[in-house]
Amino acid sequence: MEGENQTVVTEFIIVGFNDFPQILVPLFLAFLLVYFLVLVGNLLIVVIIYSNAQLHTPMYFFLTNLAFLDICYTTIIFPNMLAHFFLAGTHISLNRCLLQVFFFTSMMSVEFLLLTVMAYDRYVAICNPLRYVETMNNVVCMKLVAGCWIVSFIDTIPHIVLIHRLSFCGSHTINHFFCDFAAVISLSCSSTRAVETATYILGFIFGVTPFSLTIASYINIISTILKIRSKEGRRKAFSTCGSHLTVVILFYGVILSTYMRPASAVSVKYNKLLSLLYVAVTPVCNPIIYSLKNRDFKNTLRTRKNIK
Repeated sequence: MEGENQTVVTEFIIVGFNDFPQILVPLFLAFLLVYFLVLVGNLLIVVIIYSNAQLHTPMYFFLTNLAFLDICYTTIIFPNMLAHFFLAGTHISLNRCLLQVFFFTSMMSVEFLLLTVMAYDRYVAICNPLRYVETMNNVVCMKLVAGCWIVSFIDTIPHIVLIHRLSFCGSHTINHFFCDFAAVISLSCSSTRAVETATYILGFIFGVTPFSLTIASYINIISTILKIRSKEGRRKAFSTCGSHLTVVILFYGVILSTYMRPASAVSVKYNKLLSLLYVAVTPVCNPIIYSLKNRDFKNTLRTRKNIK
């Protein structure tokens, strides 16, 4: 009978950053600038690679997909988040909320897999250069990228279905700036064991496994580079994978710093700020890292300036 008296929740209210009233304007301007930098920086990468035939290689093909991916998953979050600054509370239906969780989770999984594919590309280029053209041909590259997107989206579906089967009653306020997975299931008044089990499985498949493969690739890469006798040869070898290694360290460092901590150690407000690390920091840093550390990008930009 108790269940009959409970109000079934069909929509949520996203608090956003309204619990930081004293700094709402600076936060809005900062996030608007970050989103602008994400769009411009990643679009610039796509345009430069597309316009320069010398950059039509597997490494830059994967980088184009990474830039497009960063644009997509920040666009899922930022427009709605910026709208929250002008509203006391943004209402969002359960289905729309789960749709946001689905796309964001899927794209984060794509990024894990894509970074692993990029590490494998560098492994083949440095550790087995004579077979690089044969191994990383256009067909293989297309299949690898398509596999990253298709597998990530398909494997997230059962996870979302399990969340949709949960009962939501009582509180309908999400104290976050988007429909974060953990924030959503915390509002459930039914058992979340199946969802949590699926989360651990997905975390292992798309987190631990890609991370392990990436580390294994770079152990072999660094081992091979250290065997090169000439300093110039080692420098060139490191330069071909330095940008990607920096992005990998940044991405995994942000994810680990956000999630590998006791749940009781961080307040809800601070948790929102931590979430900004993986939502905003890596997408805005990726273009900067690749443009500053990549000689091909620098040469392309110089060429375009000289033409003008």
